[in-house]
Amino acid sequence: MAAKKRKPNAAFMKPVRPDESLAAVVGSSPLPRTQVTKKLWTYIKRRGLQDKKKRIMINADDKLKVVFGGKKQVTMFEMTKLVSRHLK
Repeated sequence: MAAKKRKPNAAFMKPVRPDESLAAVVGSSPLPRTQVTKKLWTYIKRRGLQDKKKRIMINADDKLKVVFGGKKQVTMFEMTKLVSRHLK
């Protein structure tokens, strides 16, 4: 029996518009959620914001602190939840 190819979830592919605070990090054009996450990680890696000891933690710079609701550090999972509040 051939393995069924996974169909991407349409909700994830639908473009969403970042609000002003998130647009400062990922840009203001509408993007699918998957691309928002990808751009966010590019931003985090370029600036070395992933905690060196506890890799699951993300340290916020000034732009990310606004997105993270003023928090200096969040977990990867918490980050996803906080970022979704900035998408329309």
